[in-house]
Amino acid sequence: MRIRTDDEVYRVDAVWLGPPKATFPWRARYVAWGVGTVVFLVVLTVFRQMGINLFWSIGWGMAVTIGITMIICARISHERPLGAVLTMWVRELTAPREIVTGQGGAVTASAIRVRGELPRRRPRDKNRARADRQPARTQEVGGVWTPR
Repeated sequence: MRIRTDDEVYRVDAVWLGPPKATFPWRARYVAWGVGTVVFLVVLTVFRQMGINLFWSIGWGMAVTIGITMIICARISHERPLGAVLTMWVRELTAPREIVTGQGGAVTASAIRVRGELPRRRPRDKNRARADRQPARTQEVGGVWTPR
């Protein structure tokens, strides 16, 4: 026995082709019309706030709206609706992030003493060399052996 899935139901997009006997030359889902309307209003508001002439705002607003709507609608489907995409976007933006800024102040080398000349090896004294070869003299003070 063969079990049929309901995939065929979802393959048919809810598409509005336009008024009867005067269909549009493109296909757009209902969700695309809603997203496009909201995006157009936002884009038009931004363009007008930038001081662009109304004629050019509407012209460029339509072009920008079509591009943004195509990008948004390419990421939504019947398996991933617009509400789920928006929720995911909000959660991505508000998720806790790792702190990448350093803790504490800046490190400087101002406390390091620097000499202008290179260190030279000092010649050894004969007395010092002899003292190194002889064992150190110690004395007992209070049960502890200490050097003199």
